[in-house]
Amino acid sequence: MDEKRYALFLAAKDSDYVLKVYGGYFNVFVAAFGEEGERWDLFRVVEGDFPDFNELHKYDGFVISGSPYDAYGNDNWILKLCFMLQTLDAMQKKVLGICFGHQVLCRALGGKVGKAYTGWDIGLRRVRIVNDLAPCSFLEDLGEIPGSLSIMECAEVIGFSDKTGVEMFTIGDHILGIQGHPEYTKDILYNLIDRLLNNNSIEREFAENAKFGLEIAEPDRKCWEKICRNFLKGNL
Repeated sequence: MDEKRYALFLAAKDSDYVLKVYGGYFNVFVAAFGEEGERWDLFRVVEGDFPDFNELHKYDGFVISGSPYDAYGNDNWILKLCFMLQTLDAMQKKVLGICFGHQVLCRALGGKVGKAYTGWDIGLRRVRIVNDLAPCSFLEDLGEIPGSLSIMECAEVIGFSDKTGVEMFTIGDHILGIQGHPEYTKDILYNLIDRLLNNNSIEREFAENAKFGLEIAEPDRKCWEKICRNFLKGNL
């Protein structure tokens, strides 16, 4: 059996905390979505590191990470990423976008993205699954599809919340965008909240409310990880 090969397009620089505790975001993603016997490659697209277009056919799937950058920005690396995503879509390659990745996928494939005027969304958010959802193979082996799932936040809409109208979308069976962070652990989010508070990006009351929400509830991490793995591997 051929070795499965995946690529992470890292659109953010490693935080000091994640680098110290996990060895970098790459390890966080592989722990969440990877399986034994697979090969995962890292491309730091935020630094202009991309795979060769002639090598894309060698991969079974791609993951685009979150980022502090705006998905609607015109930085050279963002424009190159959009072009590469259009190429992957034309190749019908599996592409999973997380947060910024969700937004830049939408932009690259003809959607509209812009500034969120409702501000930061940090903490746990309950995502409701669309009632009359068309069959999605990556949701089928969850058993009964839940009405909603909790996730860490920072074409066809299949999930929404009271904060965000498009929490999840799909295009065919090869594109999946998720606005939340299924790969995040609680400690990573706690650290992010502290960093945003320390650089005055959020108010103290907002930070305390976000932390309180994390203390009284748990994200459905295992379920979200399974959704992402099923999508990437085509486990039907």
